[in-house]
Amino acid sequence: MAEHPKMDKAVAIIYDAEKSSAPRVVASGKGEIARKIIETAREAGVYIQEDPDLVELLAKVPLGQEIPGELYRTVAEVLAFVYKVNEQFKNKIKS
Repeated sequence: MAEHPKMDKAVAIIYDAEKSSAPRVVASGKGEIARKIIETAREAGVYIQEDPDLVELLAKVPLGQEIPGELYRTVAEVLAFVYKVNEQFKNKIKS
């Protein structure tokens, strides 16, 4: 993935259906903190979805808190896309 200097804000979410009923915000920041979040995600092989509007909304959610119900649909669409990309990647590796 190419470097994106305009990505000056980042939010990381996690979803574990066994531990919570909705995705939770686990990291959020701007500037150097955002760059570190993005770098850490890349190093871990985590897909990065670039959506400045969604980042603005998620950045308002306190760390550790579940995302609000109003964002479920949008985040669910992103997660569905990420799961699809991950599955395609796994299938390419097996081939």
